[in-house]
Amino acid sequence: MASKNDFTKGSVGGSILRLALPMTLAQLINILYNVVDRIYIGRIPGTGRLALTGLGLCFPILMLVTAFSNLASSGGAPLSSIRRGRGDLDEAERIMGTSFFLLLVFGVLLTAVGLTFKKPILYLFGASSETFGYADSYLCIYLLGTVFVMIGLGMNSFISAQGFARTAMLSVALGAVVNIVLDPIFIYLLGMGVSGAALATVLAQGCSCVWVLRFLCSENAILRLRRAYVRPDWPLLRESCALGFSGFVMAFTNSLVQVVCNAALSVYGGDLYVGVMTVINSVREVAQMPVQGITNGCQPVLSYNYGAKAYDRVLKGIRFATLICVGYTTGAWVLIHFFGETFIRVFNSEPALVNAALPAQAAYFFGFFMMSFQFAGQSTFVALGRAKQAVFFSIFRKVIIVVPLTLLLPRLGLGVMGVFWAEPISNFIGGAACYLTMLSTVGRGLRKQVSALGRS
Repeated sequence: MASKNDFTKGSVGGSILRLALPMTLAQLINILYNVVDRIYIGRIPGTGRLALTGLGLCFPILMLVTAFSNLASSGGAPLSSIRRGRGDLDEAERIMGTSFFLLLVFGVLLTAVGLTFKKPILYLFGASSETFGYADSYLCIYLLGTVFVMIGLGMNSFISAQGFARTAMLSVALGAVVNIVLDPIFIYLLGMGVSGAALATVLAQGCSCVWVLRFLCSENAILRLRRAYVRPDWPLLRESCALGFSGFVMAFTNSLVQVVCNAALSVYGGDLYVGVMTVINSVREVAQMPVQGITNGCQPVLSYNYGAKAYDRVLKGIRFATLICVGYTTGAWVLIHFFGETFIRVFNSEPALVNAALPAQAAYFFGFFMMSFQFAGQSTFVALGRAKQAVFFSIFRKVIIVVPLTLLLPRLGLGVMGVFWAEPISNFIGGAACYLTMLSTVGRGLRKQVSALGRS
């Protein structure tokens, strides 16, 4: 099995696609957890728009759960892959056990903190007296399943890192099917509304969690989750978290941006435009999903070949992933530009929301292809263990560019539309800076290594 998942053999592009296609499908299925909730909630008769807005207020908290999952696993997974490339399977398993321990700790702490401070947090995030009840109903139940979410998301990365992309996809598919089946039953048939959507999501994540743990503890895995290693190995924990901090910062800054956007939109546009942003974020999640699938599929291949000192294959992998991502995002931009109203109406068809969302969506997705350079550069830094660069560019695009622009542009005469223009501006500046820096540092270093190996 280990020989089968040796990424130093065969076509680099083929290895990436073999992982990326199932992982892309897994990303699509994973998005269904939240997107299906939004579709059902947005169509609740009479209260759909306010309920959808209330759900949107919970997004920053859901992103924080993802952020802490990334801190524990997005560094551990590529590090374990690098160790496997070097042939050190024992230490690779120790890394995985340490990450699992950290996921458990984070899950318990986030549940306790979230339930204790949810009311002031939601009002801080832009809730109004009309939308708080919907947000609170969803969040109370969702937080009770935080441990399931953390383990399902975090440990699935270790399945993908070993080359078992189909198994990782099936773990997500299982939860998505459960969610899709239970949503209409809980929301409409049992009349639970927003609470039903949250309950369906938690039960679905629980199923995925069980599937992931069952595989990682079985003999089918190359790297197994062993009870003896589920403990804090401090040197490995520090190394893993240092690299995973990039994934944490990416998700954390996404949460921060969403908080700032919702707060600004509530001031300049009210609940209507918070609902508009909820819809646009839903469209964006689906649109950028293949890019995440490609870059996530690229990471194990880059990490393994880097550990095996196959530097020429690392360069080929970077080029291949970049071309695929840029080509796709250009096509997606064109599709959203010409068929924008169709995507909006999937979630809510009230004329007021549709009319407000159309120009906002056009602004938000302008130059969408530049976002792929951020993903490609970021994933390369993470795959090769370049924690400092990965963290810097995570902060640079969101905190240094998006947040100030979100607060400044509405005051410069753009009004509520200024909030939506902050994103494309950050894509152009942040994407270019991240990718060009990656080429001039990582790319140059890899080319020197290839030349040195050729001379020897």
